[in-house]
Amino acid sequence: MESDTLRRAYDLLFAEIDAGGFAAAPPGDGHLSAEEIVAHLVINDELMIEASEAVLVGSNWADYDLDAVHRPQLAEMVRRCAGFPGLTTAFHATSDRLCSLATCLGAAAGTPVHTHLEEGLELSVDEALPWGRVLDLHGRVHLPMHLAQLRALRP
Repeated sequence: MESDTLRRAYDLLFAEIDAGGFAAAPPGDGHLSAEEIVAHLVINDELMIEASEAVLVGSNWADYDLDAVHRPQLAEMVRRCAGFPGLTTAFHATSDRLCSLATCLGAAAGTPVHTHLEEGLELSVDEALPWGRVLDLHGRVHLPMHLAQLRALRP
């Protein structure tokens, strides 16, 4: 994973977030509000930071399980950050930290990390993958998927 590719994916999200003006999420079927999408991304980054740090210190075991994050955690993150502006600040901080760690990985990017994530039909992983590959999926699939969700919330 090129950290520049990851940074560009984040920059596209920040441009969308900065544009603002999101409508409410459509009712039913698990749709997320703009706040919940950003809260999800902050929590995801925190999990990825934890796994990246484990890989960098040479841990022979690391785990990344995004599927364990549910709506109560999103609501708590929104509350803790005091809404959208605080979430945006937190998201800048977590994305900067993750990109910094991705830059430091080097050969450690090949370290297998048990990865469990399901994001609709677009992304389903439950296996050990090289951590650099997981970061690649994050930048090329996961972040663009949430960018599309934010764009869909435009009135």
